[in-house]
Amino acid sequence: MPLPTEIARQLTEEQIAFVHRSGLKAEVLEPGFVRLRMPLQGNQNHIGSMYAGALFTLAEIPGGALFLTSFDTQRFYPIVTEMNLRFRRPASGDIQVEARLSAEEIQSLEDQAHQQGKASYLLELQLTDGNGEVVAESRGHYQLRLR
Repeated sequence: MPLPTEIARQLTEEQIAFVHRSGLKAEVLEPGFVRLRMPLQGNQNHIGSMYAGALFTLAEIPGGALFLTSFDTQRFYPIVTEMNLRFRRPASGDIQVEARLSAEEIQSLEDQAHQQGKASYLLELQLTDGNGEVVAESRGHYQLRLR
């Protein structure tokens, strides 16, 4: 069974010390959908735009957040197996990302992981600024694994 929203929010924002220090916020946590925001404040690089590591963190965390809200956390756990990030333009403000998995995808992944011990899936995401401009694109390969 997926976790209740407030527990998923706490784990998403606070479980990993680095993420907690970054100030990342889980704005929406629903089964099959998450929206996260990374603040510019405290995450600037040497030229005042967002640090690449903060953008990478924002691109990677949705895989775990989707897991917490969508999958049976008692039977499965997630891992990331590969992550690529393409920087499109400097991020000069807070940045958000949205990630989705349909109910059919969630069920199919659970079924496959139950049968084979694991199931692989891909999240291709766009990190956007307050004007909706894409500042980075990510491609993350994840696995849902049977406990």
